[in-house]
Amino acid sequence: MNLAKQKLLAVTCALTTALVWGMMWFPFRALHEAGFSTAATSLTVYLVAAALGGVLFREVFRREARFEFILLPLALLYGWCNFSYTWAVSEGQVMRVLLLFYLSPLWSALFSWLLLHERLSRIGWLVIAMSLTGMMVILYRPGLFSGDFFSSRADWLALSGGISFALGNVLSKKAHALPVALKSAMVWLGVAACGLASLLWRGQLEAELVLLHGEVLLIVLVLGVTLLATSIISMHGLSILPATQVMTLMLMELLFAAISAYLLAGERMQLQEWIGGALIASASLLSGHIVARPKPVAQPLPQAA
Repeated sequence: MNLAKQKLLAVTCALTTALVWGMMWFPFRALHEAGFSTAATSLTVYLVAAALGGVLFREVFRREARFEFILLPLALLYGWCNFSYTWAVSEGQVMRVLLLFYLSPLWSALFSWLLLHERLSRIGWLVIAMSLTGMMVILYRPGLFSGDFFSSRADWLALSGGISFALGNVLSKKAHALPVALKSAMVWLGVAACGLASLLWRGQLEAELVLLHGEVLLIVLVLGVTLLATSIISMHGLSILPATQVMTLMLMELLFAAISAYLLAGERMQLQEWIGGALIASASLLSGHIVARPKPVAQPLPQAA
């Protein structure tokens, strides 16, 4: 396959991933409204993805799988990231949840600065300013600072998910030598663990799992296969395209989500959310330049003989 066709395929992979995640809220919400909770959905769907992934990548696991301690925090962070996102879109406004989740470049910039001691560029500080402004525009409402700050659970689930995603990305730089399939498996198991912990905490594990039959079971299986396929095609896109281009294409998720939420749920964004969303999306487009490049070291001039 020539380079042009490879790039076209990679772009298609990135757009397909954006489309899937822009629509993923709908089946999760449908299951939630049918009485199958987000925790039960996360547990079963990601166990299906993990089981299928284990079969599909068994040779990779057999050759390269090894335990490193950093896999545990990665599983926890990415697990909560996906779990909180699906919980938020199950009960909150879809676009509001996505926009708050897309604040991850802000948290990535801060964590890179604080934990990796990377020097932020001027664009990096601009990303922080734009993201913070967009967040406050979206979250602001009368009474926000008089005890009403944490009134929307979906907002804070989305924010915590974005923070977990960003911190996971920063830590994953330390695990770059581990196979992608292994890190993906830890993500799937991490989400399933979050769902299991929630069900055990509420004492609803048995009551929820008895609902796993018929239409609910079919949706769970389809979602598990879809998540696995999306992971594979997104990895292919990332392996070919520059990260900044992938980020630009993945912003199409916001468009797909806005259209699907309007058509399927009748959700409309207010002017306040359009303004905040524009700031956050613009900051995301600039996120590939948040770290300052080291200045070139001047070479000494050759001395005359």
